[in-house]
Amino acid sequence: MYGNDFAPDETGLLAEVEQAERALLAAAEAPSGALHFDDLVAAEQKIEPRDWMPDAYRKTLIRQIAQHAHSEIIGMQPEGNWISRAPTLKRKAILLAKVQDEAGHGLYLYAAAETLGVSREELVNLLLEGRQKYSSIFNYPTLTWADIGAIGWLVDGAAIVNQVPLCRCSYGPYARAMIRVCKEESFHQRQGYEILYTLSHGTPEQKAMAQDAVDRWWYPSLAMFGPPDGDSTHSEQSMAWKIKRFSNDDLRQKFVDMCVPQAEILDLRIPDPDLRWNKERGVHDYTQPDYAELMRVIKGDGPCNRQRMEHRRSAHEDGAWVREAAAAYAQKKADAKKKADAKKADAKKKVAA
Repeated sequence: MYGNDFAPDETGLLAEVEQAERALLAAAEAPSGALHFDDLVAAEQKIEPRDWMPDAYRKTLIRQIAQHAHSEIIGMQPEGNWISRAPTLKRKAILLAKVQDEAGHGLYLYAAAETLGVSREELVNLLLEGRQKYSSIFNYPTLTWADIGAIGWLVDGAAIVNQVPLCRCSYGPYARAMIRVCKEESFHQRQGYEILYTLSHGTPEQKAMAQDAVDRWWYPSLAMFGPPDGDSTHSEQSMAWKIKRFSNDDLRQKFVDMCVPQAEILDLRIPDPDLRWNKERGVHDYTQPDYAELMRVIKGDGPCNRQRMEHRRSAHEDGAWVREAAAAYAQKKADAKKKADAKKADAKKKVAA
């Protein structure tokens, strides 16, 4: 149950990632000629950084990719809080590896955003100034070790459902980044699932702790997919541009249907008394999350909003010397190369003379 001992999945989310990866390779080999933006999108080709694109398309991508990158970086905090307190050395090592993965995801995504003509420094400043957002889910506290399991199973599970379709995003750099991100997120989801499975099949106290974590994280995880389709301000245009492939409500339904059988194996109860199979629709009926709470948290009134941003600002300020040292070293290397190149050029001139 550590992410590498499952039989190959020919129909699940990882299979979709593999299919998207093959489609990316095929799109790269297909001749695009002088196709217009709309024709490229319609033909399932990829828009690349040097291609012409509408300003609104570029701005939408910057907003979405930046929010995704910020979420990966801020998302390190609630789990990093438990690295030193994980119950065993093995658990510490696994959690440390996961948090490192999240940092890597943030870097992939900032790099993808930079291909749209915006600098990483500018994006970070927009976050620190409160002008860009990150996922509201990371404004909830991790109270017990079981919360790390619930984050892996529910939060990373919701992220996978939301992000796998992005592997087929119309913007090439974002789609390619998401291939790797989704493969690693699959491990994270299984890691959390294994934590909850161990706790739920342990002592009565451990099972109660696991159930409490699921109770607290279920509805915030449902809210991760955003507001209902009727209230979403960006979904329709993003789907027309094939940045998104499914609506918020469709993805939320897929997540619920995925979690129900997994919860049965975990022997944990999803905290929704109205959750039941709808035979006519072929999906589960469920209680919607509190969207008013979602908007409050997005606007800064969540349990940990201030704490998360204060920590991020402090880390940014404390790390200034590292960025300055790295920039000075890079400049030193560039100057040395320039001097060496000039020396070589002078030597060639003397030989030619």
